[in-house]
Amino acid sequence: MASIRSQAPRVVLVHDYLLVMRGAERSFAAMCDLWPDAPVATLLYDSQVFGARLAGHKVRTSPLQRLGTRQSTFKALLPFMPWAAGRLDVSSHDLVVSSSSAFAHGVRPDPAAVHVCYCYTPFRYAWYEQDAGIAQAPRFARPLVAAALRRIRDWDRRAASRGTSYIAISRISHERLARYWGVDAPIIHPPVELARFAPSEPEDYLLVVCELVRHKRVDLALEAARRAGVRVKVVGGGADEQRLRALYGQHAEFLGRIGDAALADLYARARALVMPNVEEFGITAVEAQASGRPVVAAAGGGALETVVDGETGVLVPPGDVEALAAVLRDEDLERFDPAAAVANAQRFSVEAFGSQIRAHVASALAGHV
Repeated sequence: MASIRSQAPRVVLVHDYLLVMRGAERSFAAMCDLWPDAPVATLLYDSQVFGARLAGHKVRTSPLQRLGTRQSTFKALLPFMPWAAGRLDVSSHDLVVSSSSAFAHGVRPDPAAVHVCYCYTPFRYAWYEQDAGIAQAPRFARPLVAAALRRIRDWDRRAASRGTSYIAISRISHERLARYWGVDAPIIHPPVELARFAPSEPEDYLLVVCELVRHKRVDLALEAARRAGVRVKVVGGGADEQRLRALYGQHAEFLGRIGDAALADLYARARALVMPNVEEFGITAVEAQASGRPVVAAAGGGALETVVDGETGVLVPPGDVEALAAVLRDEDLERFDPAAAVANAQRFSVEAFGSQIRAHVASALAGHV
């Protein structure tokens, strides 16, 4: 990807928290490649995970960094993150480029600066998954969590009204930005590092790849696989892992978090990827197709834009475990043409993403008075 030099304008890059490498973090890393000399600001940072990937970028963190929080415990700090976002150092920069699914859009640039925010979604637990967020807390703490989410919503509305130029990652992202913030944002799909993936001969297992948290609906995929009597491998970790292992440990193989090379190998040899949740985009669906494998996904969100139903995969009604089991039971998943899947994935290249981000930023700078 060609680089945009950071001499003029002076650029700072912002992401919510850099603790684990998932789809949003890969998108942010691609932005960092566009501005290789720009500093990075983030609420929380794990140098063991991101130190090599962000080499050359000076990383600034919020006051919350001093608490030594990691991926397994950071949610306890959510009530303090709006405050911390406002204290991230983005001053003395002409251009702020943020990557946000929660708080990064709430940084405070200098009055004359341009702020472009690549927004995956408004913070889910403050807006459209409030009940799920509250339910995750111990019963005695739920009234406090509900009050904290109300305060975050109020802060979120104010942050979203500061004249930021927003970009949505998909149609469902666009719809949420319009519904909750009154923002009409253009869509630029996230990038996929296509060169990491290549087809191989499929074996007899299905694959689930995601963070193991309740809203990802991994239990739906595992229950469908159990009913279908098919093998499934699960890649990822998270707060829901122990519950899922207890329920499905006899029916599924849990591999935890694995490296990029091992994941690419698993994609290439899977019968299909199963993506049971309605995702804002669902980068794993594109990664699987780049590996020549079909995708069985909930018919909603980003899958409607990334999977060609009947050609590169099968879309099933969201939340319908029997419909999902019927597809997983299908012995003819190998009918899908790997070449068609690979060709479809090419639409989401890093190069295409970089070109579109460059054009949007240039337009925002040109239109700024």
